[in-house]
Amino acid sequence: MSEAIREGGCGCGATKYRVTGEPIFVNNCHCRQCQQQTGSTSVVNAFYESERIEVLNGDLSEDQFVAGSGGPHVIVRCSACHTALWSHYPRLGRHGLGLRAGTLDDPGSITPDAVIWLQDKMPWVALPDGIPHFDQYYDFREVLPQDRQERLLALATKAKG
Repeated sequence: MSEAIREGGCGCGATKYRVTGEPIFVNNCHCRQCQQQTGSTSVVNAFYESERIEVLNGDLSEDQFVAGSGGPHVIVRCSACHTALWSHYPRLGRHGLGLRAGTLDDPGSITPDAVIWLQDKMPWVALPDGIPHFDQYYDFREVLPQDRQERLLALATKAKG
């Protein structure tokens, strides 16, 4: 069986990327920081190992913020239109990335494993049926299948160096 290949890009079309395989996990995050950084009610991030993404064309820029954990959160953007394409979060470092599912050519090909940070959710946002949801974060061992848990643990081990 061949691995899934998804492509996506920025709002202006200057930057295109390809990601190979299925994500380790996918979160729909409603935290206040995600709301501010996206100008929306939430963000859907599909987490992958960094080596699974390939920039096909375009130039990237980076902005660094302080994550909720206090560590560095780097947002990778198209240099032309500044669309956020993915982020590097403190716990995974540069070894992993949270791909903005909305930048995929087929964003519906990704389904969240969990909806998180509901304590910050806009009161009028409806939650999807069949997807676990949490006031803050969750124990990944209770949500993810064993093979994806192993990928996540390997990535976290790399990030610790």
